[in-house]
Amino acid sequence: MRSLVLIGHGSHLNPDSARAVYHYAELLRKAGSFSEVIEGYWKEEPSLRQVLRTTRYSDVTVIPMFISEGYFTETVIPRELNLGHSGPVPPHGITRQLGGKTVRYTQPYGVHPRMTDVILERAREACPDFSPEDTGLLIIGHGTTRNQNSNRVIYQNRDRIREKGLFKEVHALFLDEDPRVDTWDTLFTSKHVIMVPFFTAEGWHTQETIPEELGLNGSRTTFTDHTVHYALPVGTHPMITEVILEVAQDAWRTSSASGEPSPEQQAAWDTFLGLAREGMRLGEVLIRQDVGLYTLQHMLDEGKDQLQVFVSPESLRDLVRISDSGEYRPVHTFRNLPRGWKAVFNEQDFRRAISYVYPSVIEDTCLYQKGALRVTPWISTARRQTGIYTRVQQATLKDVDQVSKKICGFCLKSRLWYGDTLYQTFLDGVPGAIPCVEACTYVISEVREHVVRKELAQQKETPAQSAR
Repeated sequence: MRSLVLIGHGSHLNPDSARAVYHYAELLRKAGSFSEVIEGYWKEEPSLRQVLRTTRYSDVTVIPMFISEGYFTETVIPRELNLGHSGPVPPHGITRQLGGKTVRYTQPYGVHPRMTDVILERAREACPDFSPEDTGLLIIGHGTTRNQNSNRVIYQNRDRIREKGLFKEVHALFLDEDPRVDTWDTLFTSKHVIMVPFFTAEGWHTQETIPEELGLNGSRTTFTDHTVHYALPVGTHPMITEVILEVAQDAWRTSSASGEPSPEQQAAWDTFLGLAREGMRLGEVLIRQDVGLYTLQHMLDEGKDQLQVFVSPESLRDLVRISDSGEYRPVHTFRNLPRGWKAVFNEQDFRRAISYVYPSVIEDTCLYQKGALRVTPWISTARRQTGIYTRVQQATLKDVDQVSKKICGFCLKSRLWYGDTLYQTFLDGVPGAIPCVEACTYVISEVREHVVRKELAQQKETPAQSAR
């Protein structure tokens, strides 16, 4: 019995940012190679700090759903998962014993050698009848000056494809580092140029930035000396599912042992399911059970007819990501759960549905009530931050209180990390009583923005004071 965790970046602003991770998680569940497949995020929920607590089994494989190595795969994810590692991840991955679980952390799927095949498939789709004599291939990467390893996989794929001799010329260019993508026409002599974005998904860069910078108009653009065939990004190709499976299998080769059910996770859900069978309220959700089926709905819709009915956890997941006013809900315990729906599930789907509506709440609350979930005070969270978020270390406690009150006042959770108290939880019959043991990334981001605004205001005041 094994758990697979797919880690995405996520976003506090864009509800579509998790779509690719959700998509592959669904495909991998259907493949049946894992006992469970769950998702975790840097800027969504369940967070990197929570996600391992939500796994049902003691054997856990964690795969970063990133296209290349870099700051997030080498620094942020290992740090937030408490792996005790920083820097490049070796080909065989990293294995740690954490909380009674064997956790295998792999390289990002994008560095797997089979990504070369994915690039070639995208190229063939964009220009099925290309001729090696007059066709060149351009692999477009994002690039960054913050991590020298991020471009390595692009060059590796370029070299592999060059060795195959399928194209007259093969080059690699980048959006945010040299050599830049807008220099492509100085490199190619081929009449036809196939451009393949080495990106995880369709998005701003693949749909806006690259076409605008290069003057592309759809999938085929004719210039004076070249005809450009613009391919879809590699990260959305169906072969990615096979690549992810191979990454996981490579991690398993270090051990033949399989996992067992996690006692803590099983105890948490046994407790919760016992209450759910009797009928209960959790946050803004009313839960009932009848004839083996669980019904969920917004508690304010109790007794109402003509509700939209959902029967799949994924459909409910997509619904609750957006409020009735159209606002994205990156924090699922915000007090703006949409209304007008009812969901009906068997027990297996009910568990996943609850985990989508209120990620990690069941596990965290049960552990908290047992005294087994440590509260991480703000100062510890701030000291842990790196990169652009080191700025939060400059925030005073007054700053943190001011920012978090605005955010956390709209959230069901009690900010124990700032000293709030919580004597009862929803397990005791108080629907909105949910512990928050650590500041979420939404709060961290807003504190950073607050610090930046303060610095700008101080800079404006200084010249004015000097003039006096």
